[in-house]
Amino acid sequence: MSTIHFVGGEKGGVGKSVVSRLLSQYFLDNGLLYAGFDADQSHATLTHSYPEFTQPIVLDDFESIDQLIELASEDDEKQLLVDLPAQSQRFLDRWLEDSGVLEICAELGLKTLFWYVVDGGRDSVMLLRAFQQKYGGSMPFVVVRNFGCGGDFSDIDQVIAEAQAAQLLAVVDIPALHPATLQRIDKLGLSFWSAINLKSADGAQLSMMERQRTKVWLRKAGQSIDAALQQL
Repeated sequence: MSTIHFVGGEKGGVGKSVVSRLLSQYFLDNGLLYAGFDADQSHATLTHSYPEFTQPIVLDDFESIDQLIELASEDDEKQLLVDLPAQSQRFLDRWLEDSGVLEICAELGLKTLFWYVVDGGRDSVMLLRAFQQKYGGSMPFVVVRNFGCGGDFSDIDQVIAEAQAAQLLAVVDIPALHPATLQRIDKLGLSFWSAINLKSADGAQLSMMERQRTKVWLRKAGQSIDAALQQL
């Protein structure tokens, strides 16, 4: 059974692209058949980091985004991931509603999972509340608390507790990676596999301790992701 993963959060700067890359690396590390779709036309971070696995997708073009269902319905079990840009929920909503996407996924036996990334700030609280009200009873989702972009998630936790959304599968915690290390990975356009495996002689520029920090961070994030996927 294939799964379509949407990585969003509506607010900019919460680390959606980092979560998309973490999930991409998780799928690849676990030997899963994976394809990424980059809907962020202005940054395309997922494309830069995982070019051999990623293709662009246009959210407000039904013919472009329809390919998700076509690919997911093929015989092979796949993990399809869509990296959503900020302020794109209205385009996704229109496609889901006008095309009856959740209905056809149920008919075809396809899974959907929305990874809702938050930073704990006021905007994230407000937007998460709206998302839960709209999809909390119809689409499985996890809330991703990104400690690389925030430290106080008490208001987020309160919103989750108040909503009691039936389709909330888990709360995923992504630890913070040392900012300078993450910035260097981004600047070099490295996949997380390359970040921890390529030494300076291979063309990468991460130091031994930067590679070690990234390896520990990936392991911790992967454990949290794995626990959430067990609930799907």
